[in-house]
This record gives sequence, C-alpha cells and structure tokens, in this order.
Amino acid sequence: MTTSDTYHVPVLLKESVDGLDIQPDGVYVDVTFGGGGHSRAILDRLGPNGHLYGFDQDGDAERNVSADQRFTFVRSNFRYLKQWMRYYGVEQIDGLLADLGVSSHHFDDASRGFSFRYDAPLDMRMNKRAGMTAADVVNDYSEEQLADIFYLYGELRNARQVAAALVKARTRQRIDTTGLLLQATEQLFAREREKKETTKLFQALRIEVNHELAALREMLTAACGILRAGGRLSIITYHSLEDRMVKNVMRTGNVEGHTEQDFFGRRPSVLHIINNKVIIPSAEEQAANPRSRSAKLRVAEKMGD
Repeated sequence: MTTSDTYHVPVLLKESVDGLDIQPDGVYVDVTFGGGGHSRAILDRLGPNGHLYGFDQDGDAERNVSADQRFTFVRSNFRYLKQWMRYYGVEQIDGLLADLGVSSHHFDDASRGFSFRYDAPLDMRMNKRAGMTAADVVNDYSEEQLADIFYLYGELRNARQVAAALVKARTRQRIDTTGLLLQATEQLFAREREKKETTKLFQALRIEVNHELAALREMLTAACGILRAGGRLSIITYHSLEDRMVKNVMRTGNVEGHTEQDFFGRRPSVLHIINNKVIIPSAEEQAANPRSRSAKLRVAEKMGD
C-alpha cells in the first residue's frame, strides 16, 4: 500500500499506531482511511496472517488503496462499523484507530467547500453521494435551527446574531458559496478573532451536514462492543465536542459519561485508559503540519471479562 502525502498528512502517526500495541496476527480497523498513512503504518507491523479493515465514506480516498491481501477497504461511514464487521464475519477486533475531523485533502480541494480560503460552492459533504449540503442548511433551516447548530456545534457566543444575519441575507439571494456566507457574517466577528470565529462557523455547518457527532457516538458504542479483551482504541480528536465524547467513553464506557454502580457500589469500567494525560504532537510536527496543532490522542484498552 502506498500513501498520498498530497491527499492527507497523517497526524501523530507513530504515537497513534504505537498506542494500538499491534499483535502481528491481529485484526485491526482504521475507521478514517483517508490518504492511507495510518493504515500503511499498521500494515507494516502486521504479519502475514493479520488483517486490517479501512473505512472511508469519501470515494476520493479509494484512489489511495493499493493491493494487499491483508487489507480490505470499506467505502462507508464508520457509523456502520458493527454491520460491516458482521458482514465480513468478524466478531472481535484487536484494535481500532480513528483520526477524526477533516483531512488535508478536504481543506485543500476548493470545490468541496470545507475551507474559507476559497470562494467555492457551499458543499461540505464528506460523502459526495449524500444529499444535504451546507448550502441547504444555510438556506432552508429556520433561524432557530441555525442558532442551535452554531451554538451547540460551533460554540459561538453570538449564534443567534449569526443565524439572524444569514436569514436576512438569504432573502436577497441564495447563499450557495463560501464567499457569500462570509459576506453575510463578516460584520459579526471582531477583527482580532475573525479567523477563529469563522472556523467555528464552518465547523458547525460541517458537523451538521455530515451528522458527525451521531456517527461518532454509534462508532464508539460499536467499537466497545466488538473490541477483544486486551484490545486497544487509539483515537485522535480535534475539537472539544468529539474529544468529550471519546473521553467519556474511555472513562465510563458510554458517550454521556454516566458512571453506573453495581449492587455493592462498585463502578465497573469497560476500558482502562492507557495515557491519563492526552498526547499532543511535538513542536516539530506542529510546525510542519498546522492541522496537528489542535490534535489530542487518547488510548484505552478493553478490560477483561
């Protein structure tokens, strides 16, 4: 397998793969295949009888797959992890790696509409076969729905103002490009925080379009169910919402973070956290790859029955 460095630069490559504690004959899943960088590193450590499944819902990623009998590419959203593993007859896995967020390819491809660096169609779909685009959200959602999205997914303090500005702007013309979106909201963000706030706006729309948090919830729940005792989860997050969900699962076994007690007051745990302190990229990696600056790696191991 070869990897496309122009498609996506893998973040925390060695650290995340080290976290899997790979067994040569094990079965592993890379639920965010992308450019194939993490998958290639996993395959380098697998023996001839090991196997890796790589998930990606974006058809562009499939071009980065090369022949290896130990690898199976699954063009699907990782929320369907459990169903696909059942399809392939896999009851348990030895480890799962996820590099969440958006790949370098998505940000650099102007036509996808993920970046405000370009004036492009307001799309943001990770799966181009999917229906709803960011333009559909901006133009068809009610003001209240937009405000909720910007507040919950973007954590924008002025979410209601942003929503109101978009509703007003779309009465004049449909907001169907990133440039028109920026034009409608540019007066709402202070100059010194404009880039950061705009990033949050785009993040909120991307999460809504791709149902990212719901998909993550389903994947994490499925992963805990099919992970073998002693198996590892190695997950890289980029923003507080997804990081909170991953942290909760690793601490309590559920994304809500509810700690349950048994009859004797004990708090049984599904997973054991390997690194109590999150692992972040080195200064050198952050300088070489700006996308890595917000990355956090968490690793946990499935407890024995």
